[in-house]
Amino acid sequence: MASNAASVRRDGTALVFSGVLDRAAATALWPSLGALDGVQQLDLAAVTRVDSAGVALLAELAARLRDRGGAPAIVGSPAGFNELCAAYRLAPTLDFNALSAAS
Repeated sequence: MASNAASVRRDGTALVFSGVLDRAAATALWPSLGALDGVQQLDLAAVTRVDSAGVALLAELAARLRDRGGAPAIVGSPAGFNELCAAYRLAPTLDFNALSAAS
């Protein structure tokens, strides 16, 4: 039986995620995501599916990276990602897109 358990690892300047990013994964992974120094990329290429909790986790990480002066690149688009980003009016950088929210 294949495992869908989510994981994250650091690869240079990237945080590389894999598996299913859902509520359980967000809860399990959050404690390991404290050290963000030098992170410039959130790599989602190996993520098979994401739900709203997974998008919230990624959006919070992206916001923290922007607060540190970075502009994180998002690599990959797992199942559900684009639809949830559109529903929550998130820009491709996972930043809240206030202009589209106002329309």
